[in-house]
Amino acid sequence: MTSKLFLTILLSSVLVMSVVAMSLQAADAAKGSGSYLSKTRHKNVCGDRLCTEPAAAPAQPKKMKEEKMMKEPMMKEPIKAAHEFQTKTGTLTSVQDPGQGHESHQLAIILAPSDKVYKGILSYSASDNIQLVALHGPLAPGEDAGQAIWTPDGETKFALTFVDPDNAMGTWAFSGNALAVHTMKTEPFQVSYSVGYMELDKSDTVKTGTLTSVQDPGQGHESHQLAIILAPSDKTYTGLLTYSASDNIQLVALHGPLAPGEDAGQAIWTPDGETKFALTFVDPDNAMGTWAFSGNALAVHTMKTEPFQVSYSVVASQ
Repeated sequence: MTSKLFLTILLSSVLVMSVVAMSLQAADAAKGSGSYLSKTRHKNVCGDRLCTEPAAAPAQPKKMKEEKMMKEPMMKEPIKAAHEFQTKTGTLTSVQDPGQGHESHQLAIILAPSDKVYKGILSYSASDNIQLVALHGPLAPGEDAGQAIWTPDGETKFALTFVDPDNAMGTWAFSGNALAVHTMKTEPFQVSYSVGYMELDKSDTVKTGTLTSVQDPGQGHESHQLAIILAPSDKTYTGLLTYSASDNIQLVALHGPLAPGEDAGQAIWTPDGETKFALTFVDPDNAMGTWAFSGNALAVHTMKTEPFQVSYSVVASQ
């Protein structure tokens, strides 16, 4: 009986172990087929991974990967503008003008002096009628020869464009190395403003400078004086000029050169009788101001024989 009982227990154990092994094999097969979750009560298992693990992306053949890379556009670095347009809005209370000879005046500086050239549009609303100020410079020694000057110390000098619109609110297109508003009164004023501007590096078409005029080389203009700011070019300039001169000046833009027969009644400027330009001649009857222009050359001019001095800031494109 003892031997039979031992044999019975042994056979039962073998049978149980076989059943367990078959169950494990079936579970492994089900797990490999992705249906293990539905065949077990282990809810933390999802197919061939834990439910907390992300599913692996299906592998792509190498050829398909290469073709996809060929079709997808290359990511490019964002292109930064060479000169970014900036904006500024604020409210200022004026202070005593620090310029020599201006101590009884009031000044509010909107764009501080810079070695770069500003170009922009100012809109303003003030508590009193104000004047508009642009500075050009600093000037080199000897360049302060008759044009209006602003200096805080007698050594660092700027040419001064001073425009009086006789109003407390308005808009001004300007260029220069600084921007401010001003009154000739001792009492402070308040000004609110918005200005959109660029601050540009100097180049052949972005310049601050001072010129002494020379005899006009144009035929019929020999008794006049001329200061060329942008020399004749086969490309067209478009831009903004702000100026301060030692005398009232005229503004000149040239167009051309003209083809034969195109000089048919309009004003003409020619240095030799052969190369001819159409002439835009504007007389603002002032020594300082701003001019928006386009043309193949830019100059300022007087109908006098004596030379004049002009300081300016010009920002143009071609």
